[in-house]
Amino acid sequence: MENIMKRKGLGKLAISLAIGVSFLSACSAKTSAAKQKTTLNLMQTSELTTLDNTNQATMSEFSTLTNLDEGLYKLNSQNEVVPALAKKVAKPANGGKTYTIQLRKNARWSNGDQVTAQDFVYSWRRSVDPTNKPVYTYVFSGIKNADAIAAGKISPTQLGIKAIGKYKLQINLEHPMQSFNKLVTMPVFLPQDKAFVQKVGTKKYGTNAKYTVSNGAFKITKWTGVDDSYSLVENKYYYAKNQIKLKKINYTTVKDDNTAYNLFKTNKLDDATVSGVVAQGLQNNKNLKKVSRAWTYYLQVNQGSGRPLANAKLRKAISLIINRKELTQKVLGDGSTAAGSFVSPKTATDPTTGKDFSKETAVSTQQNVKEAKELWKEGLAEIGKSSVTLNLIAEDTETQNKVAEYIQSAIQSNLNNVTVKVQDLPAKSLSNKKAAGEFDLSLWYWLADYADPINYLGILTTGNSMNSGKYSDHSFDSYVENAQTAKTKAAYWSNLRNAENQLQKTTGIIPLYYVKEDHLVQDGLNGVIYHTAGFADYTRAYWK
Repeated sequence: MENIMKRKGLGKLAISLAIGVSFLSACSAKTSAAKQKTTLNLMQTSELTTLDNTNQATMSEFSTLTNLDEGLYKLNSQNEVVPALAKKVAKPANGGKTYTIQLRKNARWSNGDQVTAQDFVYSWRRSVDPTNKPVYTYVFSGIKNADAIAAGKISPTQLGIKAIGKYKLQINLEHPMQSFNKLVTMPVFLPQDKAFVQKVGTKKYGTNAKYTVSNGAFKITKWTGVDDSYSLVENKYYYAKNQIKLKKINYTTVKDDNTAYNLFKTNKLDDATVSGVVAQGLQNNKNLKKVSRAWTYYLQVNQGSGRPLANAKLRKAISLIINRKELTQKVLGDGSTAAGSFVSPKTATDPTTGKDFSKETAVSTQQNVKEAKELWKEGLAEIGKSSVTLNLIAEDTETQNKVAEYIQSAIQSNLNNVTVKVQDLPAKSLSNKKAAGEFDLSLWYWLADYADPINYLGILTTGNSMNSGKYSDHSFDSYVENAQTAKTKAAYWSNLRNAENQLQKTTGIIPLYYVKEDHLVQDGLNGVIYHTAGFADYTRAYWK
């Protein structure tokens, strides 16, 4: 009996110990699981249509490329230029016109090919070759022969970039460029695996996962070119793979704020962007992170021959009729602010005045219905019309839909003899419409690729591939050109100020608001670099 009781007592002790061990194991497993979490779920607001960095320029493309590839340099968490595929940040020689850059020898593409100097030469030439139908040629302006090549006057082989051996580049400029090192952090300056692109063909390259390779921390998978979702997985050849904690990044296209919020609440999104009514109700949410962006929403105004808004008075009237305070506070409600300048706040400080460039060049954002009505009446008389119909196009996202409807209502309810038709279009259809000039007003945005006013103003010069509204003003063009070729800091910033002032004086575009980006971020996500200019870098993200 005594032995039996002892055995029962031992049995209870064993059970208690087992329960304790089981409890501790469960706690340990939870802690371990948290530490071992290696997947990140993100969203895009539009479909990914291509990963060929030489002929497209959409937000979904550039944000994905930022996390797939590396160029010569990248930006760190302080938005400073640091080496990526280059061994160090090069200093110019030859009076600021020549950069000689040594590349690291251990960089590889996701198919195992080595990244070479020739891959940069090949990609940059494609980016200015008019037969490739590039849209970002203007950023190459200043690199030797880039403008002449883009105009179809000389061969792309004459571009001022050449390989000196396998791992050394030499870049020659036509004049010193103060922002050159920042400039080449843009995705358009990424290299391309020449052998791979030529093998699959330039028309197929970047159209789906099978026809895409990358040289960064990840490679793309589960993307056929028309999917609403896709994934990035480890690039086993990445030279710094020991720094990468994530195994996978999943992207999902989400165009609706409510959907984004619901996906975040159910842990299907780890970093979700929200705006409008949804953002308004989340301003005190503990997971809300406000991100300052060098990002301006504006109306592109079609000033092509024969279009009604080629008339400056009609353009000015539309600008004056918009109540930007109401738009930002009641329609958006996400912290975005009224825009009185094309260049957004915190993009750059004018070193010659010590002032924020955006604030020192901004015009009034006050609505003025009386003046707008007068200008509208005079403008209609000048073009010989008793009434006009305007086509306003926008991307089919919830935010753009709401803003477009607000603009439509503002114009039709305050100006006489005008009808505004709104079309909400997928990203690709919108791009095609703009390229064909089939619009009067287009709701669009500019998110600076690098922190300098020239990155905004340069896209509105005559004939620029990003200038869908065909704005053309001789004085504006001269100011931008003089800034680009300025030999002194004072001349550079003076010309930039004059360019911004001329743009507003002629209503070349209609600035609407500066974006304050609201992110819902899951607890424990660390290591994300949210750049003011450019795109968020998730490559070093981790869970804690």
